[in-house]
Amino acid sequence: MARGDLPRAGLSRIVSLYLPFWPTDRIRRRLGADAPAPEAALALVGRAGRRRVVRSVDLVARKAGLCPGTPVAKAQALYPDLTIMDADPQGDREGLEKLALWFQRRMAPVVAVDPPDGIVLDTTGADHLHGGEQAMLAAMVLRLRRTGVTAKAAVADSLGAAHALARYGRARMLVVPPGEAAAAMADLPIAALRLPDDIVDGLHALGVSRIGPLAGMPRAPLALRFGPEVARRLDQAFGRVAEAIVPIRPVEPVEVSRNFAEPIGAAETIARMIGTLVPPLCQLLEERGQGGRCFDLLLHRVDSRAEAIRIATAQPVRAAGRLIRLLCEKIETIDPGFGIERMVLTVSWAEPMGVRQAMSLLDEADEPDVSGLIDSLANRVGTQALYRFMPVESDMPERSFCRVPALAPDEAKDWPDHWPRPMRLLPRPEPVHAMAELPDQPPIFFIWRGVRRKVRCADGPERVFGEWWKGDAELTTARDYFRVEDTSGERFWIYRAGDGEHGETGSQGWFLHGIFG
Repeated sequence: MARGDLPRAGLSRIVSLYLPFWPTDRIRRRLGADAPAPEAALALVGRAGRRRVVRSVDLVARKAGLCPGTPVAKAQALYPDLTIMDADPQGDREGLEKLALWFQRRMAPVVAVDPPDGIVLDTTGADHLHGGEQAMLAAMVLRLRRTGVTAKAAVADSLGAAHALARYGRARMLVVPPGEAAAAMADLPIAALRLPDDIVDGLHALGVSRIGPLAGMPRAPLALRFGPEVARRLDQAFGRVAEAIVPIRPVEPVEVSRNFAEPIGAAETIARMIGTLVPPLCQLLEERGQGGRCFDLLLHRVDSRAEAIRIATAQPVRAAGRLIRLLCEKIETIDPGFGIERMVLTVSWAEPMGVRQAMSLLDEADEPDVSGLIDSLANRVGTQALYRFMPVESDMPERSFCRVPALAPDEAKDWPDHWPRPMRLLPRPEPVHAMAELPDQPPIFFIWRGVRRKVRCADGPERVFGEWWKGDAELTTARDYFRVEDTSGERFWIYRAGDGEHGETGSQGWFLHGIFG
């Protein structure tokens, strides 16, 4: 393919999530404690005419040689311990739609179902909110894995390329740089192009099995023999032909829209149109007794592409002024192209919002409302960058707190105050070289990051034991923490891994864990 045929960087970025064992993973999640053991082979079966055949298998069954389409009798003969359950295609589809809505609320506004085992996300301009494309894919796959769903993911310039690489690529997560989809797909089988089976068989008969050689063949003979489908799928995969993604929508969405007789493109005009869309949307929310937590503005361009703006709020909101301001702050991210012909403003996440009584002179003054400030900051730097800490019941310092949203409700837990803790903990304890008398004396000096520090005074030790219920490795673990101050007045929180006497309690090495302000 000529260099000029490559898609231009920045046009669009599409993520394809492939869930190879979605039906069996969903069944295991639904059954919970009653699900078959993870090491047990599971097959979901259905009817094909008068026969019962395997519809889906899990990883264990696949490794045993079972595959969809195998008659149930043959599958049981090959694997006598096979667990058989009825397939539920309708439940699989509904579960996939719910999962797509979950991703739509948290990752990107344009999300579609790619049945029977996939989800597609248009993440153009949204990856920076999640730490970049690689971190975004890792977060998606990790979240699914934590819920028991196996997933592969790929991001590329087009839906066809992302779909092919997620299903036929070797990597669990793959980021294809802009403009390099053709090279990344060259060694994939032609089945990755979503061609009908008869066309795939016909190409195999010609000796063509990979996308690279197929892309280099003359188009006219291919069209004469197989019709336009081969060229269309190649062009879609390489980004030459746009492929529409119809985003999934919640049931009865709260949305307003406006069509334009003439395309618009100026930032001032877009801002003015936003000002006309937001008030009626807030009126709909008020009629439902709801407030919005996530709002999506879709701008449909005349070239059939869509631009999207997403804003999120820390609390339910239906104040028109605040929403207009938050949306207008993101106008500069819009590429109007040759013009915008339609705008749709949707509430992607709504919560109940009651009427609040105004404060009287006899009431105590409420705490200042900082939700507006938090919303402005979050829509500039991302919600992941704004958080606060909440105490967690744990003896291990690194587990004694967790990050929560900035306006998360307070729980009935207080920070422990029996021993002072540093305001800053290191991401992980760093080893130091120290000299100390055993078994329970503080160090005389220690060397951290190449700097020797003489200890002037110290307080401790504070003995912290491992949490035995976390695993066998912590049954005998112990740490002795000291608050030390060096001759320059700096104060540190260091500990010895072990009790200073018994080797099974730890390595007896010294570590620096925190710094006092």
